[in-house]
Amino acid sequence: MMARGFHHRHESLLVALIAALCVVVFALNPAFWSAATVFNVLRSSLVFAVFALGVLLVMLSGGIDVSFMAIGVFAGYSSVLLLPANDAPWVPLLAFGIAIGIGALLGLVNAAVVNGTRMPTLIATLGTQGIFRGGLLAYVGTRYIDNLPAGLHSFAQADLVTTTSANGTIARLHGLIVPAAVLCALTAWLLRSTMLGRGIYAVGGDEESARRAGLSVARIRVAVFGLAGALAGFAGLSQITLARQANPFELVGGELDVLAAVVIGGASINGGRGSVRATLLGVVLIALIKNSLILLGVPGAWQRAAVGLLLLVAVAIQALGAAKRPPRPILEPEGAASGRAPSVPAGGGAP
Repeated sequence: MMARGFHHRHESLLVALIAALCVVVFALNPAFWSAATVFNVLRSSLVFAVFALGVLLVMLSGGIDVSFMAIGVFAGYSSVLLLPANDAPWVPLLAFGIAIGIGALLGLVNAAVVNGTRMPTLIATLGTQGIFRGGLLAYVGTRYIDNLPAGLHSFAQADLVTTTSANGTIARLHGLIVPAAVLCALTAWLLRSTMLGRGIYAVGGDEESARRAGLSVARIRVAVFGLAGALAGFAGLSQITLARQANPFELVGGELDVLAAVVIGGASINGGRGSVRATLLGVVLIALIKNSLILLGVPGAWQRAAVGLLLLVAVAIQALGAAKRPPRPILEPEGAASGRAPSVPAGGGAP
């Protein structure tokens, strides 16, 4: 109940921050309030929102993944190279199927490293990030591809809505917003209504209690990293589709924005707490801040500084909140006289 109240307060705070930011930027630059701005924010949020879903899953289970961008680029670029050069309508489906499959395989590599070595997920994925990126550049290719295969090139022009502003600027909302929204809904359903979702919260809330309650922590990690990899593969090819070009050096350094969005959305860096809805609000807030700074003429370097500052503030608030909470009760030893099985705390998280 307390966790649910925390989430509602946090989401309300994010909505208030987004509304206040819109009002301030509109007062400084009336051109901000336009369909073009809305489309730009949604378009720039699309790819990062799907990446953020995977990062959220890993963070809820008590880990931190920094390899998702490398997986996304590897899967997206490789799928472009494997596509046939025709414009059949099934080519985009094949492309996303390949990207999701490669992403899932690389995610399973992460799971194997984490389960096999028991090393912290941050260190494990930092190592696999370098391996994935190095393997892409050494064995897959470094060539910049500006002519996508015909089928994917046609799909890249499949805009859902197009509008022209007063100054002649054309803003587009791509059809990929639909499958991205479906992925968000499916992830929320998985966390809220399935045993796997509750297991993810339980492992992140208290791994030892989850293990004593009979949950297979290793299997849950395999599922989490596999899903996170698949989502990264989808996001990587989405970025290529929207940019209409395949660049193996794309997305480098974008990890900060995604991690910041998930933490600002209220996901605990210690696991067990977070939600899809709040994460999406965090993604929109980051995209809005970056778009607003561009409109206000602020240099790009300050955009990264602003995101980094927000991440520090969010983590500091979490740390102060954790310091004020009472310590967890000590678990009863196994086989205690009471014979009661230890309870599995849900980590206080509400999907």
